[in-house]
Amino acid sequence: MVDVNNMSRDELQAWVVDLLAEMFELDKSALTAESNLYADLDIDSIDAVDLAVKLKQLTGKRLQPEVFKTIRTIGDVVNALDALVEEQAV
Repeated sequence: MVDVNNMSRDELQAWVVDLLAEMFELDKSALTAESNLYADLDIDSIDAVDLAVKLKQLTGKRLQPEVFKTIRTIGDVVNALDALVEEQAV
């Protein structure tokens, strides 16, 4: 399991970029926080569900469906994971 609790925001983004590149065979150098998962990276709704499942498997943290529905960019994924860490730290 990946310990996202002790990652800086930059480390978290790098980890998410690595994960997306591996899962969807994407060029890491083309991935930025502003990259839109659907328009830029051609990830469909089934891929998005796969990503949510993989994030839970790797981190032990589950993104709520209402949060996941709002995710559009890589930065949104990082923000959602960061918010989960903050939420559980309180």
